[in-house]
Amino acid sequence: MSPHHTAAAAGAGDAPDGADAPILPAGQMPRHIAIVMDGNGRWAAGRGRPRSAGHRAGQKAVRAAIEFCLRQGVPALTLFAFSSENWRRPEGEVRALMELFLRALDREVRNLHKNGIRVRFIGDLDAFQAPLRERMERAQALTAGNQALTLNVAVSYGGRWDIVQACRALARQARDRDLDPERIDEALFDRHTTLSDLPPPDLFIRTGGDQRISNFLLWQLAYAELWFTPVLWPDVDAAVLTRACLEFAARERRFGLTSEQVRP
Repeated sequence: MSPHHTAAAAGAGDAPDGADAPILPAGQMPRHIAIVMDGNGRWAAGRGRPRSAGHRAGQKAVRAAIEFCLRQGVPALTLFAFSSENWRRPEGEVRALMELFLRALDREVRNLHKNGIRVRFIGDLDAFQAPLRERMERAQALTAGNQALTLNVAVSYGGRWDIVQACRALARQARDRDLDPERIDEALFDRHTTLSDLPPPDLFIRTGGDQRISNFLLWQLAYAELWFTPVLWPDVDAAVLTRACLEFAARERRFGLTSEQVRP
C-alpha cells in the first residue's frame, strides 16, 4: 500500500446544489464506509510522473468519496491516509507527503467545515511534528460540532496499534484497581478502541487490485463486507462507489446466523 495523500486534503468542494437521487433505500446503504486508497504510485508511474503526482491526483478521488457520502446519506467515512508502516518509505516521499498534508489542511478545513463535515484524525498522532499535529487538532476542534458526515482520517495508524493501545488503557485501569479484569468483555474493550462512538464499518473498499486489509481497522472490520476493485485510487469516482454500494446491498449479511434467521 502506498502512503496516500492525506484524506483531509480534498474537501467536499462547493456544497452540492441538491442531492443526487438515492441509489438505494436508506436502510440498505452502509452506515460507515472504510477505504484503503491504493494505487497512487502506480497511477503516476503509468504516466511517467513522480509518485508525488499520484498523491496529488488522488485528492480528486477523496473529494468524490466525500461528496458521494454526503449525497447518499452515509454518515461515516474512514480513509486510510498514512499507515504506521508507511514511515519506512523513502524519506523524500514521506517529506513530500507531510508537506502536502500541511498545505491541504490549511486549504481545505474551512471548506469541510462549511459543508457540515466533522473531521477526526485517528492513529499515533505523537509521531508527527508539532506544527502538523497542532493543525490537526485545530481542524478537529473547528469541526467538532458538525453532523452531516464524520470523516475519519487514519494517519500513522495501524490496526494492531489500535488494539494494543486499548489493551494498555485497560491494563492501566486494572493496575490502579479501577477495573476488575473479569469485567473486560468485547463491549468494554471496544469502548477503548478508536471509532468506538461510531457504528463499525459495514463496507470496506480497497482500490488498486490488491486483496488484503493491510493492518487497517482489524478490530472494527470483523463483520464488514469486503469489496476490491482494480481501479487505481486517482480514478475512483461516484460510479465506482455506486457499484460498491449496490453490491453491498445485494449481499446477505448473516452475522453468524443462518439465512432463515436473518430473512424477514
